[in-house]
Amino acid sequence: MLVSLVLLLLGALAAVVTPRLMARAEWPEHEPVVALWVWQCVVAGVLLSFALSMTFSAAAAWQAVRGHVFAPAPHAVVEAYALAAYGPWSAVMAVLLALGGVWTAAMLTRQIRRVRLERGRRRAELLERSPLLPGEEPGSGRLVVLEGERPDAWWLPGTAPRLVVTTAALGRLKGRQLDAVLAHEQGHANARHDWLLNCSAALASGFPQIPVFAAFRGEMHRLVELAADDTASRRFGRLTIALALVELNEDRGVFGPCPTPDAQMPLRVNRLLSPAGRLTIGRRLRLTAAATLLPAIPLLVAFVPALSALG
Repeated sequence: MLVSLVLLLLGALAAVVTPRLMARAEWPEHEPVVALWVWQCVVAGVLLSFALSMTFSAAAAWQAVRGHVFAPAPHAVVEAYALAAYGPWSAVMAVLLALGGVWTAAMLTRQIRRVRLERGRRRAELLERSPLLPGEEPGSGRLVVLEGERPDAWWLPGTAPRLVVTTAALGRLKGRQLDAVLAHEQGHANARHDWLLNCSAALASGFPQIPVFAAFRGEMHRLVELAADDTASRRFGRLTIALALVELNEDRGVFGPCPTPDAQMPLRVNRLLSPAGRLTIGRRLRLTAAATLLPAIPLLVAFVPALSALG
């Protein structure tokens, strides 16, 4: 049972320690794209650790599972894992981890259903406020302009993604500010940030007591906005996108002294107006490579006995 326990402890340790380490780090604010990749690799490593622990526990508890898992393996490899010595706790661990896997799948399914229903509602509302013209095909236009007194712009993802802008936003944004806002929303669409937000929301709602999943959801909401800001700033400049964000949000009270639901907006604007130096290319590559190797750690732990036996 040693391999199963090591994998379980490895996943639990990563789930508890990683949020604390990332909270202390300052570089994610400067490199949001790299930080997004690191978070994805960490969560993948945690889930893989639990899945492998469940597999070895089930193989130790039930001969039928063992026969499928170790069917092509030599006898020496099977003996190296000492499955017969795992004891009765292997079945309990396997069942608990399997229930966690089923619950994860259920949460993802529920989140997908919620997103589809919300997306359908928003599309119906959009079609009601901006009906198709004679001869116009559904989904043929990617940009939709809505009559509205509140300046706003958002991207509606889906099979036929649409970029929506209100007339108030068109009247308020000056010069290339509109282009910068459109580039920001396009950055969300190109990077498929909606997938990250949905997956993080499903994991956090399904396992609210696991720190890594709660932190994953919070950081995804913050980092995707920073990454989209950087996408727009590279094309139109930091000052342009910062002024555009101010124009779109100054009437919502987000820049006042009292906390608001969108308290990140002043931080985003200050970040654009006072940019800190980016990490060197070498450090970005090292962080990316190190994160990519994180999911490989549980695989290495799982295969150590087999490699030792074959060696």
